[in-house]
Amino acid sequence: MTSPNRIETPLQLGPIEQRLDGIVPDVERAILEPLIADIERLKVERNAVVLAHNYMTPDIFHGVADLRGDSLQLAQVASETDADVIVMAGVHFMAETAKITNPDKTVLISDTRAGCSLAESITAADVRLLKERYPGVPVVTYVNTSAEVKAESDICCTSSNAVQIVESLDSDRVIFIPDQYLGRWVASQTDVEIILWEGSCEVHERFTANELRGYRETHPGVQIIAHPECPPDVLAEADFVGSTSGMINFVKREIPRQVVMVTECSMSDNVAVEAPDTEFVRPCNLCPHMKRITLEGIRTALETMQHEVTVDPEIATRARQSIDRMLAVGAPVGTH
Repeated sequence: MTSPNRIETPLQLGPIEQRLDGIVPDVERAILEPLIADIERLKVERNAVVLAHNYMTPDIFHGVADLRGDSLQLAQVASETDADVIVMAGVHFMAETAKITNPDKTVLISDTRAGCSLAESITAADVRLLKERYPGVPVVTYVNTSAEVKAESDICCTSSNAVQIVESLDSDRVIFIPDQYLGRWVASQTDVEIILWEGSCEVHERFTANELRGYRETHPGVQIIAHPECPPDVLAEADFVGSTSGMINFVKREIPRQVVMVTECSMSDNVAVEAPDTEFVRPCNLCPHMKRITLEGIRTALETMQHEVTVDPEIATRARQSIDRMLAVGAPVGTH
């Protein structure tokens, strides 16, 4: 299945000396180029690809990523590659999803500490208790969760297709886990009753409505676009609410003079490269887990073939059903 929101996937990498030109300072580029050259050599030797999430730093995103995008896009392209080895430049649940959709491939993550506050906010046991409390109510699970949680769920979703997934179930109410803010935003977009879990993203929950009003005062006419993992008062201040791919498409479509992307800091750095006519006003909330992934770590992962991500086959089979059901619903609606 091909997503209309896919961002230049697969990425065609040019000569190493050109990849970071204008993206990082020349002094940094001189340091990074040997690392990139090592990674490129190792990718050939291992028949490997690097999958990079939009929140990766520009040296990774533009320097070594073969496939890049948001959670949904990475879930899709992971199953389309002919490589023997997948290196996930993202957090652990993304690497698990790549393994679930590619059981015969070796999936590596360079730092096992690269987790996710959302994924850690709920367990499989929690989901079983919810299903006991609300018998027969379908469970929609955000992909920012562990394989064990996905295995207990009826269907997965991402921020780009959450409304579409909820409405596809033909149910008056659904259990939506684990992001309370994404769930509240979905509830505002549909008549389906949403039963929430109190999880949240430690990056997006730090934004405030007052902060956004401050940007409007200091940058008259600025466009504010926000990820639906943000609190409701933040979303109410935004001119557009959408997933990472939705925000990228907004910038490319509208070409605003100035824009604030209310999401993880590195995404603005990466999108700015492809939007030279837009000035990015950059609040900088960093994801500490994403920033554990480095070029040095990727090189070491390919040298040592560590750390390999494994998923119990029985759990993987059940989790794969939830992921496949999501992909079978269809491509996400572009405005989400």
